Amino acid sequence: MSDAVSDRPNQTGKRRSLFNKLELDLRLLGMVGAFVLICLLFNILTGGQFVTPRNLFNLTIQTVSVAIMATGMVFIIVTRHIDLAVGALLATCSAVMAMTQTSWAVDLLGLAPGHPMLAWIAIVAGVIVGALIGGFQGFIVGYLSVPSFIVTLGGLLVWRNVAWYLTSGQTIGPLNETFQLFGGINGTLGATGSWIAGIVAAAAALFALFNARRAKMRHDFPVKPVWAEALVGAIFVVVILGFIAILNAYQVPERVLARQFEAQGLEVPAGYTASYGLPISVLLLIAVAVVMTVIARKTRFGRYIFATGGNPDAAELSGIDTRALTVKVFALMGVLVALAALVASSRLTFHSNDIGTLDELRVIAAAVIGGTALAGGVGTIYGAILGALIMQSLQSGMAMVGVDAPLQNIVVGTVLVLAVLIDIIYRRRVEG
Repeated sequence: MSDAVSDRPNQTGKRRSLFNKLELDLRLLGMVGAFVLICLLFNILTGGQFVTPRNLFNLTIQTVSVAIMATGMVFIIVTRHIDLAVGALLATCSAVMAMTQTSWAVDLLGLAPGHPMLAWIAIVAGVIVGALIGGFQGFIVGYLSVPSFIVTLGGLLVWRNVAWYLTSGQTIGPLNETFQLFGGINGTLGATGSWIAGIVAAAAALFALFNARRAKMRHDFPVKPVWAEALVGAIFVVVILGFIAILNAYQVPERVLARQFEAQGLEVPAGYTASYGLPISVLLLIAVAVVMTVIARKTRFGRYIFATGGNPDAAELSGIDTRALTVKVFALMGVLVALAALVASSRLTFHSNDIGTLDELRVIAAAVIGGTALAGGVGTIYGAILGALIMQSLQSGMAMVGVDAPLQNIVVGTVLVLAVLIDIIYRRRVEG
């Protein structure tokens, strides 16, 4: 009996040693575990319908718009601010892009309504509007010292109704076919293109690990054992290629293939199948995640953001222009909201007045669940994206089970409060 008791601390020490060698983020592991549990629970409740290629594909494209905004919300919250206007601003950017490609640019440039150039003009217009509005809100917060809660609460009311006036309260659509490529199912890479993208992504992940290890060794920093580095790399490769395999398993329905071939005056060959593969919207999210991570970790702008969030007074005394920084952070948030509007409206194939409703709740919840501290100074991009995936999994699962929308929002609100409570408890223990 005494031998069994004496072995337990040794076994615990071994587990801790393994975690230390792998340098695993326990918070990240907790979020991954929560996502897996959610998937398993709803898969049981739906009779095996939740964990299917089709549902996981839909879950992925539904997550993108909130995840894109959540990456920007990380910077907002890290600098000790909040943005309650993201859903309303999304509606304004969506309205601008919809009107540009269906009316304004058509009349101004004389292009045919379906011209591909209209889509790109609309996207540029939406991004500019998002940046200007975001920067304007940041100016009021940074230079006029109005609390961000008040500024963006006003923006929540203002921009939602600006969107209504831009479209005269009408639904605008169908949107340009090129524009719709960013919506998910209307724009995918197919099986071959997806495998190529997956292999490239896996190679990039391995190169990043190798490069980080080499940089640590060059500066005489401690590094993980080679076996631990190889194991982490293998996990990355399995996750990336497994994700691609799941998306490729979702095949284009026969009726859709028939319409596609019929439009070209052809018949579907016997035994022919095709997969949707990786959506272009997910590629956009990956690009945003990479850029935001590089900004956070490798640029002066990113260091200033986290320094300001950690201690605003010390940051200002050290020479950081915190007011200009606030404008830049809110302008960046506006750009990301415009990209989210691109994804959300193109997925619907039209602009509607209620687009982006309650997205401010989902975006803030995603950032907080992903480990961004409301006290400022701490947050990760990958955590916010995983938080968005968890939020969408909850909502999609509840919808499949038949939970009413009001109860879904109750659950989401409860999860948000619990996430903040868990974060507070976790930080107290770490700091203690």
